[in-house]
Amino acid sequence: MAKAPTTKSNVVADNRKARFHYEIIDTLEAGMVLTGTEVKALRLGRATIAESYATEEDGEIWLINSYVPEYLQANRFNHEPKRRRKLLVHAAQRNRLAGAVQRDGMTLVPLKIYFNEQGRAKLELAVAKGKNAPDKRETLKERDWNRQKQRVMKEGGRD
Repeated sequence: MAKAPTTKSNVVADNRKARFHYEIIDTLEAGMVLTGTEVKALRLGRATIAESYATEEDGEIWLINSYVPEYLQANRFNHEPKRRRKLLVHAAQRNRLAGAVQRDGMTLVPLKIYFNEQGRAKLELAVAKGKNAPDKRETLKERDWNRQKQRVMKEGGRD
């Protein structure tokens, strides 16, 4: 069963800097344990995962430092905006992620939060390795070169 591609409309939060600061080794889709007010706040599209990360504790994967703003209509039944959120992954995936973090010094970085075709909030989680300064400079050079290439192709090679 093929996974439907995420479109721009159903992506709630995107960690755009992750691909610059980290070399992405592997990605997987994880569910999230959310309260009702968190889901409603996510549907408004104001969540932030730029400074967040995931960690394995006591046999469970947790999303730490993600920000889901309070849902204003919930009054006193609201959630805490920066609370730890449990991620739902299969046991085999959890063991593989925990092993990669412990053995190889990898990091679990959230890439985006989106709603799938069933309307459930999902998190795209990446196993990543941190880039050092020369790698980041190389990424910038490659990005600038691709931009110049596109500009030349658009102009049709005219000088």
